[in-house]
Amino acid sequence: MIIYLGSDHAGYALKETLEIFLRELGYAATDAGPDQYDATDDYPDYITPVACRVSEKPEESRGIILGGSGQGEAMMANRFPHVRAMVYYGGQIETVKLAREHNDANILSLGARFISEEEAKEAVQAWLETPFSAEERHIRRIQKIEDLSKNC
Repeated sequence: MIIYLGSDHAGYALKETLEIFLRELGYAATDAGPDQYDATDDYPDYITPVACRVSEKPEESRGIILGGSGQGEAMMANRFPHVRAMVYYGGQIETVKLAREHNDANILSLGARFISEEEAKEAVQAWLETPFSAEERHIRRIQKIEDLSKNC
């Protein structure tokens, strides 16, 4: 499985740390940018390539995106077909696990201004290690997301 990473300036330092962490865990990590800190960058430029790749191969890839709150980043990512981005900016790690178990969340959006490096690593590891339950009700609901999003 390939893990794609992207951030804006607010998430840049944490993205760099998480890329190393992912490799230590044995994952193939691909950085979609930015390659250097730029306080004037715009998150859509770096979130789009991550979401696009996960959208193209949702069974073979996942994404981790980072910004100040993670909210705008998730909004951008969720515009792509087959993407289910969830936001984590601290609090109960159970929310990360439930997003995987019930929603098969394939992009994790982290609010870098609200979590520590250790909290981010814990969230990433929980997100990667928690399987989708594949219960009929969850499959049905995800299919409804796919179907109903085509109606507008």
